[in-house]
Amino acid sequence: QVQLVESGGGLVQAGGSLRLSCAASGRTFSTFAMGWFRQAPGKEREFVAAISQSGGTTYYKDSVKGRFAISRENARNVFLQMNSLKPEDTAVYYCAAKSATPYSVSYYYIREYEYDYWGQGTQVTVSS
Repeated sequence: QVQLVESGGGLVQAGGSLRLSCAASGRTFSTFAMGWFRQAPGKEREFVAAISQSGGTTYYKDSVKGRFAISRENARNVFLQMNSLKPEDTAVYYCAAKSATPYSVSYYYIREYEYDYWGQGTQVTVSS
């Protein structure tokens, strides 16, 4: 079993930056592809960014390309660096893990149902 805990959320002015962290406990997640999703008030949860198990492949939602960067460090930490934040980035951000195989180390995943484990979320609020 894997437990994911997000941190780093908070209140920031438009144009500012935040760095979200996702820490895993339990089984090491070096064999997992990882993703970040977000859910704004009154909206469905949506994909934000993904990184392969190898760390060599990343993918982003169009509206965050060039502003957000996903990265992973060792077997237990994944990050989402968010720059040039906009009010429309306000949401609860969730970290997710997807079991990988030796044949999928370069794959990334963008659909919620593809992920096996989820964190509880961290609130990001961007004021205008």
